[in-house]
Amino acid sequence: MKTLKEVPCGQTVKVRKLSGEGPVRRRIMDMGITKGVDVFVRKVAPLGDPVEVTVRGYELSLRKADAEMIEVE
Repeated sequence: MKTLKEVPCGQTVKVRKLSGEGPVRRRIMDMGITKGVDVFVRKVAPLGDPVEVTVRGYELSLRKADAEMIEVE
């Protein structure tokens, strides 16, 4: 199992599932990150926080804690 947090820069991955619950999971889904969507990792900050990704044609910054909840393949 690999999470979005572990994906290196410049790679595109597909979302397998979202862990986490309630409001946090809802917020991630509201950002457009849902099962089956492709996510391109644009940039990872030097300390790993935040992770910049492109989802559905727009750019997004995710905290490391949120990126850990997104399982990818």
